[in-house]
Amino acid sequence: MASCHTAVVGGNVIEGHVPASTIDRLLKDRPDIRGLAVPGMPMGSPGMEVAGVEAESLEVLAIAHDGTTSVFSRY
Repeated sequence: MASCHTAVVGGNVIEGHVPASTIDRLLKDRPDIRGLAVPGMPMGSPGMEVAGVEAESLEVLAIAHDGTTSVFSRY
């Protein structure tokens, strides 16, 4: 799940370029997870937008308390 940025928001870890709307959903819904991650630095993710470069699709992964992951959202 490694990326370039790590934060703790509302008691959940946020790893990588997680879109703000997904963090808002996390804070609203409060699922029982450790946090969210966008591994790597996908082009087009927040902060990785480049004019003339097509955005990659990306998956935001939910990290369970046991370390397993599942898809939380797709962009």
